[in-house]
Amino acid sequence: MNSPKKTWFAFPYILWIIGFTLIPLGLVLYYAFTGADGGFTLANVLAITEPVHLKSLWTSLKMAFLTTLICFILAYPLGLVLCSLNLKKSNFIIFLFILPMWMNFLLRTMAWQLILSNNGVLNTLLGFLHLPKVHIIYTFQAVLIGMVYDFLPFMILPIYNVLSKIDTNVIEAARDLGANSVQTFTKILLPLSVPGIISGITMVFVPSLTTFVISDLLGGSKILLIGNVIEQEFKQGSNWHSGSGMSLVLMVFILISMALIAKYDKDGEGTAF
Repeated sequence: MNSPKKTWFAFPYILWIIGFTLIPLGLVLYYAFTGADGGFTLANVLAITEPVHLKSLWTSLKMAFLTTLICFILAYPLGLVLCSLNLKKSNFIIFLFILPMWMNFLLRTMAWQLILSNNGVLNTLLGFLHLPKVHIIYTFQAVLIGMVYDFLPFMILPIYNVLSKIDTNVIEAARDLGANSVQTFTKILLPLSVPGIISGITMVFVPSLTTFVISDLLGGSKILLIGNVIEQEFKQGSNWHSGSGMSLVLMVFILISMALIAKYDKDGEGTAF
């Protein structure tokens, strides 16, 4: 039986959940299923099926998939390398990846805007090397670079965390039984690291799908993601009903990601921290 003291300690967290989770979610649900007259409607949710919104959703899905794939390709080998290093070296490299996360998200993205601009750091360096300049700012590739940079640590940390927990005796036993490097990877390392992979994929895919700041700064008005559409509905059009309806559709992806984590990471082995 819980003591009264423990109940009182939990009270601030209960208030936090009510004020910053349940009430906002309730407002989104209310506006999503009501019209301007306050009556029930599904038009706001079905607004996602409009051609312009479907195009933005498809672009967002493609961007999120490529971001997740590139982050995984970069993070998994790095996780293996970090596990092979001694603790001090691996912790230092992890620190280097976490360090940018201490900086404001907006400032980090604006830094890439300066790097990739037509007269930015990248083209200045190319000019110094007598190489042709590239026009990459306000393109799909620029947004992709910004997303990979911002979300890569969220893929590295859970993968490294789960790889570091694999008992080296299991790997040595597989090699003693005649398993080569490929077999050890496919039969031992990869299956045991699935919780970290699922956690990393979720932590990268979901924010990549819903973000709008990166596409605003690095894509300009040329790259319109579903997050930008929802932002415009709320801020420019003051259409909370349509914005809430499309936000509700994106919640489906969040629920799917939570279900995947619950299925493949029951023990919390793939958590980033």
